[in-house]
Amino acid sequence: MGIREIIESSAPRSVILIRLVVGAVFLSEGIQKFLYSADLGVGRFVKIGIPFPQVMAPFVGVTEIVCGTLILVGLLTRLAAIPLITDMLVAISWTKIPILLNSGFWAMAHESRTDFAMLLGSIFLLITGAGLWSIDARLFDHNRRGAKI
Repeated sequence: MGIREIIESSAPRSVILIRLVVGAVFLSEGIQKFLYSADLGVGRFVKIGIPFPQVMAPFVGVTEIVCGTLILVGLLTRLAAIPLITDMLVAISWTKIPILLNSGFWAMAHESRTDFAMLLGSIFLLITGAGLWSIDARLFDHNRRGAKI
């Protein structure tokens, strides 16, 4: 599989709606890890027991900012979705599984709604790509003149 198959997307234009939601939420959450470090960044990572919180919180924040931005603009969308899927799987396992075990299904379902929406949105983008209204689609636009990547 070449880079063309990874980047190219013929998914409908409406995929932009999923990109806007997923990208904006991750971008916002990444920024907040730095703005509110004690509650959402390093302090949160310490509280939930993530190893090396002084390294991991900024790493996750930067990943969310960079990948969220890439998804928003539709550049390297499938590749950007992969770290965000991993991010959500870690978040669910470290924060939502304990709620399930301690407080039950409905408490976990309430607390995890955004996590599952972002996980499934990211998986959707991994599968479909960025859609026709994206930089990814423009990179391989067969109707344009000139060199193709």
